[in-house]
Amino acid sequence: MLTAIIDYESGNLHSAHKAFERMAREHDAGEVMVTSDAEVVARADRLVLPGDGAFPACMAALKGAGGLYDAMVEAVEEKGRPFLGICVGMQLMASMGREYEDTPGLGWIDGEVTQITPKDPKLKVPHMGWNDLVIDHDHPVFEGLQTGDHTYFVHSYHMAVANPAERLAHIQYGGEVTAIIGRDTMLGMQFHPEKSQTTGLRLISNFLTWAP
Repeated sequence: MLTAIIDYESGNLHSAHKAFERMAREHDAGEVMVTSDAEVVARADRLVLPGDGAFPACMAALKGAGGLYDAMVEAVEEKGRPFLGICVGMQLMASMGREYEDTPGLGWIDGEVTQITPKDPKLKVPHMGWNDLVIDHDHPVFEGLQTGDHTYFVHSYHMAVANPAERLAHIQYGGEVTAIIGRDTMLGMQFHPEKSQTTGLRLISNFLTWAP
C-alpha cells in the first residue's frame, strides 16, 4: 500500500512525512512517499494534502503543479481513494474560500472558509496552540480517542460546514470552530496531526488503517 503526501510547494512536509512514516511502520500500513509526481498520485492507495498559507495561493499552486490537481481529483472522485486534507489542505475541500478574494474550492464538502471572529475580544487571531476536541459524530478515525483530547492549531480562517453531519469534530474558541470534517472516503483536519503528539499520531494511524 502506498500513501502519497502531495508536494505542491505549499508547506513544510518534513514533520508530516516523519509522522506518517512512523505510524505506517508501526501498523504495517505500507510505504509513505512525499511526491510532486502526478503519476505517483494517480496510483497511490491513499492521499494526504497538507497546506500552509493563504487559500487562493494554495489552490493556484495545486492547480499549477504539473497535473497533480487532476490526478488527485480523479483518484478521490472516481477511484474512491481515502483522502486526508490537513490545515489549508482541509480548507481547500470547501465549496468556497473567502480569504482575500472569493476562490472556488474542491467542492467536496459544502461550506465556506471565512476568518475566525471570536465572540471574546480577548481571544487572539490567529488561533495558535492546543485546544480540546469535541467529537460530534462517530467515525473510525476516532478509534481510541475521546472528547477532551487535544490537538495543535495554527490558523486564522476556518470552515463553516453547511451539513452538520459532515462536521465530525469541533473546538471552542470564542464560538464553535470546525476541527475535523468528512464524508465518504474524505477527511479533513484543521489542526496539524503531525504536531499533536499522542492524539495526532493516533489519528494518523487510524487514517492509515481506515478501510472505507
